[in-house]
Amino acid sequence: MAKKGNRVQVILECTEHKTSGVPGTSRYITTKNRKNTPARIELKKYNPILRKVTVHKEIK
Repeated sequence: MAKKGNRVQVILECTEHKTSGVPGTSRYITTKNRKNTPARIELKKYNPILRKVTVHKEIK
């Protein structure tokens, strides 16, 4: 039987990539605890297309 809990999968998308005009997207999949962090999360992750660490925000 599967566990039911507050942990959900979220998709993180690069914020700088949209404004740079370079084709493609940088996305990561991670999990978060909905009870502890109800707001959308922001993490610094590596963007392989821009070749630098950028801020990735949670998308719906």
